[in-house]
Amino acid sequence: MAENKEIVIALDEGTTNAKAVAMDAAGRVVATFSRALSIRTPREGWVEQPAELLIDASLDVVAQAVAAVGAERVAALAISNQRETAVGWYRRNGQAIGPAISWQCSRTAAFCQSLRQQGHEAQIKAVTGLPVAPLFSASKMRWLLESVPNGLQLADEGEICLGTVDSWLLWHFTGGTAFCCDYSNASRTQLFNLHHGQWDDGMLALFGIPRAALPEIRPSSGEFGRTQGLKNIPDGIPVLAMIGDSHAALFAHSLGEEGRVKATYGTGSSVMAPVSSAQHDVNALATTVAWHDGERLVYGLEGNIPHTGDAVAWMADSTGLSELPAAELAQQLNALPASVESTLGVYFVPALTGLGAPWWDEQARGMIHGLSRGVKRAHLIRAALESITYQIADVAVAMRQHSDFALKALMVDGGPTKNDWLMQYQADLLGCPVMRSDVAELSATGAALLARKALLRVDADGLRPLLPEHAVFQPDMARHGRLQKRWHEWQSAVEKVRTVKAPGSV
Repeated sequence: MAENKEIVIALDEGTTNAKAVAMDAAGRVVATFSRALSIRTPREGWVEQPAELLIDASLDVVAQAVAAVGAERVAALAISNQRETAVGWYRRNGQAIGPAISWQCSRTAAFCQSLRQQGHEAQIKAVTGLPVAPLFSASKMRWLLESVPNGLQLADEGEICLGTVDSWLLWHFTGGTAFCCDYSNASRTQLFNLHHGQWDDGMLALFGIPRAALPEIRPSSGEFGRTQGLKNIPDGIPVLAMIGDSHAALFAHSLGEEGRVKATYGTGSSVMAPVSSAQHDVNALATTVAWHDGERLVYGLEGNIPHTGDAVAWMADSTGLSELPAAELAQQLNALPASVESTLGVYFVPALTGLGAPWWDEQARGMIHGLSRGVKRAHLIRAALESITYQIADVAVAMRQHSDFALKALMVDGGPTKNDWLMQYQADLLGCPVMRSDVAELSATGAALLARKALLRVDADGLRPLLPEHAVFQPDMARHGRLQKRWHEWQSAVEKVRTVKAPGSV
């Protein structure tokens, strides 16, 4: 690598923002650019985004980053992306066939329920490691094909491409010359055979997805293609990493060290533990591919929660708190829950588009339980914040079914983790240290590290000096004992909104 060509620009294309982060050879962030993304909810339970918006915003922020550091210094690009979101486009011109169907969207709930009723869930779980849920990409891809005339035929003829957001971005960054995805994103589609590491013929047939429409699967670290034909971005910059955003955050926390369980606090939350086997019989959780670093494949055990930060945002909107300036809002979200000793028995179950792991009930809807005359805004905000910690703890309990699972520390990242009250409550509830990365760009960091690995041709341990530091919240074990009663009351509140009583659920 030429001495002046040291910058890796990592694009973190999320649900609410597209962010480009330029990092130098020491892992320091030297420039960051961000652009907000809109979300559409045309019907109850439907969540989508204009597919073109994801491209426009991503190209814009990457171009700004290239201009800021100088094109002559850029060694590589890396991509981390919102997962499970499905996009379809015409191969001849790269135009989307419809909106990007968000991971949050539950429009395919009826189809997923029919799969369960027909007895396919056990087979799907055994092959893909994933429970049946509209969260995953396959049913969304099916919906996209059904939404256009002759969609299935065109896909079978290779005229329509179907992919997750990484492949959609790569296609456009490379001028349509590269149609690939990485192992982590492929493993979230429900079309990937977890044991063979390729698209599965049985799943393709079950969901009605032609193989010709799907991208080539490649390791998360390695060359995917080179930039071509872009405005304000030079040709020839290699894309050296692609990985799902939650997987990237786990990599950036600890490179997959055993017992270091990751929780990303964003719009929703991903709780992921590195495990060494593809054991798939854990009730209500997903076994997935964490990443393939170019040398070895690492598995992950994961629970996905659709509404965590989103739950707090909803409560802030509903109580008028969101009208405050951003800095004052953040201060109030710290101060209000600490200003009261409890929620006065209020529990907020934020099933705004259904419940995710470990419940998997897309028909459930949210509820504020236990309201009494003395409840004020502080109690409601506290209930919303507590709901994050309870949901994450529910997933951690379910994870104990996996033979490789260990919880030595919860590694956390994302916007809500800036709330010290929330982090201490989480540590006390779980009874283990919570280690917060104060790097706002952790998913981008993970993707950049994987690109740096390919660039330098080092093993994973060679990246350890570049890992970000963490602030540690130690648990109060006396309080840990007291909080168990509240946790059980939370679970009782969850039972009141559930419509599916799945076997083996927590």
